[in-house]
Amino acid sequence: MPRRWFAALFFSLIPAVACAGSMEWRNYVVPSTGAHVDIPVNIFTEDVGQPEGGIGRRFFTSDHRADLTVQSLPNPDHDTPAIFLKKRRPPADIQYKRVTPRFFAVSSVRNGRTWYNRCNLAKEYMNCVLINYPAAEERQWDAVVTRISLSLAN
Repeated sequence: MPRRWFAALFFSLIPAVACAGSMEWRNYVVPSTGAHVDIPVNIFTEDVGQPEGGIGRRFFTSDHRADLTVQSLPNPDHDTPAIFLKKRRPPADIQYKRVTPRFFAVSSVRNGRTWYNRCNLAKEYMNCVLINYPAAEERQWDAVVTRISLSLAN
């Protein structure tokens, strides 16, 4: 009996991202800018509306332990990704940073949560995804974050 109880508890704590084979992906488009990205709709089940400071949508997992923001941020000065990132004043403790002429991607851990941000250069916008999830579940989220990030397009 105790072993069965432990197994039930263990499997109930595994996040939905662990079941990668059963994920349903849909392409979300920011209508006014044309930015689009694949979203696992059986993970990010709650559409909570517009993000602050940009055009797009924000989504949560049903338990609110993780969130995804898809947005187009104005880039009126036509800044390169490096300059755009610098102007946003990212925290000094970034653990991952990649900047190219077409995009930037940064990630770190804050308050027990991993955050990942990628922005692609577009004509008058930076098209971005921002994902926050429990740092303890980083390995389970790797494939999901990678697919979301690589699917972001203008």
